[in-house]
Amino acid sequence: MENSVQNRVEQVLEEIRGAIQGDGGDVEFVSYDDLTKVVYVALMGSCVGCPASTMTLKMGVERAVKSRIPEVAAVEAYE
Repeated sequence: MENSVQNRVEQVLEEIRGAIQGDGGDVEFVSYDDLTKVVYVALMGSCVGCPASTMTLKMGVERAVKSRIPEVAAVEAYE
């Protein structure tokens, strides 16, 4: 099942990547914790250190992932 969730998360990230790249950033799948149902992603490029990166993560990436993959509880930045 983890592979299935990972594949679906990567597909969603690919769909929204253009908007993030348009601002000079990027997002990459890191891992999925099947116990906590949390997806970890790496924010890259101009997202690193950007004050709006938390909003991008929660209102953009997390919202998109959770709307398409109901078993995901949250999306967090991998540190």
